[in-house]
Amino acid sequence: MNFELNDEQRALQESLRRLLAKQYTFEKRRAYAESTTGHDEHTWGKFAELGLTALLVPEAFGGFGGGARDLLPVMQELGAALSLEPLLASNVLAAAALRLTADDAICAEVLPRVATGERRLAWAHNERAGRHSALWIESTATNTGKQWRINGNKASVIGAIFADQLIVSARIGGAPNEDDGCALFMVNANADGVDSRHYRLVDDTSASDIYLQDVDAVPLTDPMDCKRAHSAIEGTQAFGIAAVCAEMVGASQAALGLTIEYLNTRKQFGRVIGENQALRHRAADMLVSVELARSMAIAAAIAVDDHTDESAKLDLHRAKYSVARHARAVAHGAIQLHGGIGMTEEYAVGHYLRRIHVLDQLFGDGDTHTTRLASLAYA
Repeated sequence: MNFELNDEQRALQESLRRLLAKQYTFEKRRAYAESTTGHDEHTWGKFAELGLTALLVPEAFGGFGGGARDLLPVMQELGAALSLEPLLASNVLAAAALRLTADDAICAEVLPRVATGERRLAWAHNERAGRHSALWIESTATNTGKQWRINGNKASVIGAIFADQLIVSARIGGAPNEDDGCALFMVNANADGVDSRHYRLVDDTSASDIYLQDVDAVPLTDPMDCKRAHSAIEGTQAFGIAAVCAEMVGASQAALGLTIEYLNTRKQFGRVIGENQALRHRAADMLVSVELARSMAIAAAIAVDDHTDESAKLDLHRAKYSVARHARAVAHGAIQLHGGIGMTEEYAVGHYLRRIHVLDQLFGDGDTHTTRLASLAYA
């Protein structure tokens, strides 16, 4: 697929690459992961200075009004650096949900501070029983006459430990997995009735299980406008798919780079192991996988920006399945060509495999997307 970055996208990517090369070496990244904050506040401030936090925020609310195409090179660089910063959680997912759902008054209150990086959000949507179902929502919202209140549980909410506010999906009617009856609300992360269990995933990123009991909530728009909420949930999921596809491409490209470097420096029996033809062929296969994943990540970004195209949903499902499959193949090959060192905690290549596995599970694994492709094909 022919896709070229424009001058602004290329300049942003190069600036971000230089920043991460300085602030996010693998040794520094390990230190951030082991810290109490779980990320680096200084780097987050630099993200805001570069405009990353404002990238997807509409211009009317202090942002740049970018789309998934603009996000593509950014997420690739974050994937290559194994970033722990909450950009995906706050400024991609939650910001997308706000701009797709919220009334102008709420957007004017929240999004300008999101754009500057001062306020951080989290997308609290997934539930444990849902198993990758985009609309499986058991949490309920009820109107007491003066206030909406939410009861329910949300699972594996990424970036919630950093968040000031949560964007929460809940039902005002209907059964789990029904299209109708969904609504979106904003909840203060430290409000009465919010209980959180924070933990780290296998790739050292932060996630949380959120327990909500009679929590005061502000609807993002008219809660009875379930069609708008449904569309916003699907749109947010679509942005998430495009973002993690791009991040997996960046991670797999970096894993391949480490492997090539290792093959050209590691010596056995008096010569570098990269002279072995079988290993060179394996590395070539990995390069093909990276390029195939890159093309499908581009297709995902285009599908999000051109969502009115009838094939957009198909392209998103194809991309998520294909990128994850190829990225896993590259990461597995990288570890095998490194040998024992590839599995050590002190070496980066194994961490790329961990990150790819986590990203593979976000917004549906391979089986989920092949099932959805089949259902759309025969609809």
